Amino acid sequence: MPVTSVGIREAKANLSKYLKMVHGGAEILITDRGRPVGRLVPVKEKELSLTDRIKRLEDQGLLSKPPAGSRKKRPSPIAIPGVVDIAQKYLQEDRNHG
Repeated sequence: MPVTSVGIREAKANLSKYLKMVHGGAEILITDRGRPVGRLVPVKEKELSLTDRIKRLEDQGLLSKPPAGSRKKRPSPIAIPGVVDIAQKYLQEDRNHG
């Protein structure tokens, strides 16, 4: 997608428009009297919190929200004989206290 170059005044007047373009993957170069001074770019997926990534997937229709009040009980982790998984140990302890 090509970079769109806009002056500060134009960017201020139409910020919502340019943010929608960025949300769609565009890059906006902000200029002051023709000189580049800043750039609006999409946030990289890995920089988003888990909640924001899930919301983005829901907005794209790739995930659907669970019905209100429907929390399924998750199964316990599968134990692998002879392997101690510290993450599983802490997860199980957390589930037992919650």
